[in-house]
Amino acid sequence: MKMQLHQLRYFVAVAELRHFTQAADMVGITQPSLSKQIHALEADLGAPLFERVRGKIGLTTAGEVLLPLAKRILADVDTATREVQELVGLRRGRVRLGTTPSLATSLAPPVLRRFRDAHPTVDLRVEEGGSQDLVRDLLRGDLDLALIIAPAAGADPGLRTDAILTESLVVASVDPLPGASPAGEVRVTDLRDQPLVMFREGYDLRDATLQACRDAGFEPRVSVDGGELDAVLSFVEAGLGAALVPGSVVARRPGLHVTRLAPPGVRRTIAVARRRDVVPTHAGRELRRILLDYVQRAVAGRELPPGVEPL
Repeated sequence: MKMQLHQLRYFVAVAELRHFTQAADMVGITQPSLSKQIHALEADLGAPLFERVRGKIGLTTAGEVLLPLAKRILADVDTATREVQELVGLRRGRVRLGTTPSLATSLAPPVLRRFRDAHPTVDLRVEEGGSQDLVRDLLRGDLDLALIIAPAAGADPGLRTDAILTESLVVASVDPLPGASPAGEVRVTDLRDQPLVMFREGYDLRDATLQACRDAGFEPRVSVDGGELDAVLSFVEAGLGAALVPGSVVARRPGLHVTRLAPPGVRRTIAVARRRDVVPTHAGRELRRILLDYVQRAVAGRELPPGVEPL
């Protein structure tokens, strides 16, 4: 088999754009040259990779199988290239951090500030998303490191996931919730008839809310479904319903009323994750070190965000 890296790059470009001419422009070659390389790759593999469906470019079954593998191979090659270039001083480092929106407003900023102060020339990129989205991006090589919420069912075996903190969820609403105790707490069962604003698919907060309600013996009454973090908080502020959120994200929303959940409450585990089968770059290792050092110092100085506790 004579498969070449440039052929995989051309294949990924066509697969993502679903257009040969646009893909050729993106990779900087002519469309006939790109088509020739794709045909050569198909000949080496012994299977067609693309098909036309009602005038549009689509992936064959073989193409669907190859696409994630090709992306992983190219990501690994890029990582290896950057690592060697860092060692010989040809390029400055780069690190790509993924973080959930709630952690992007609480834990990530002081960590990134410390990293930037120590390494001002490193290319630092941040991607926000739900934990499921971040895990997907880690596995396909689009991120070097991610702050995620560890799933109750266990982490993906393709990742090294280290739990660092736990965080409690609270109920955010416009008005005080009925049924609150003198201590200002409600039970999950008190939310049975409460309209709830629900996060979109891919957010761990959606899964946590659904699981908490189901463990209490009821399906939640959903008022609005499918929001991102800021949208959910805005919907709550508009009086559309309540939402289960980390206490840290409502500290700066004076228009929201916060009600604690009675013990045992609902807690989630914050973890730092990276791909297990890829050697991290110098920049990635340094960001992880600074993150863990910050957590240790914050625990010792009792400077963690509200509701966040050490393991």
